[in-house]
Amino acid sequence: MPMPMNELENCLREAFPDAEIQVTDLAGDGDHYRARIVSRAFAGLPKVRQHQMVYAALNGRVGGELHALALETSAPT
Repeated sequence: MPMPMNELENCLREAFPDAEIQVTDLAGDGDHYRARIVSRAFAGLPKVRQHQMVYAALNGRVGGELHALALETSAPT
């Protein structure tokens, strides 16, 4: 079963409460999303580590109920 967009947003907001988060359903199927996350938690970290933090926040859902997630992560400037 696909992951609803509001559930994805809620997981991300819980993990990154200070963040500016924008989630877009790329295909209209509830299975392919883009998430743009700007959080102080990412300050000084390489992109790979930032993305690992997002995947960890989603508790193994990527590749399962969340088929595809394009990530854009950064710290505030």
